[in-house]
Amino acid sequence: MNNRVRELRMERNWSQVALAESLEVSRQTVNAIERGRYDPSLPLAFKMARHFGVTIEDLFQPDPDD
Repeated sequence: MNNRVRELRMERNWSQVALAESLEVSRQTVNAIERGRYDPSLPLAFKMARHFGVTIEDLFQPDPDD
């Protein structure tokens, strides 16, 4: 799964720590999501989309190779 988490976080000048605290997850979780090593649960994905003010489809896209 591809995502725009890092891109949107950087546009807002948020650190991984700040984003993690606002989402109530660890910084390591944010890092793993940004690197595509972890796909968040559906509730977390919706929470992230709301936090960034985008749709879940704008935040996460399926990998065309899958």
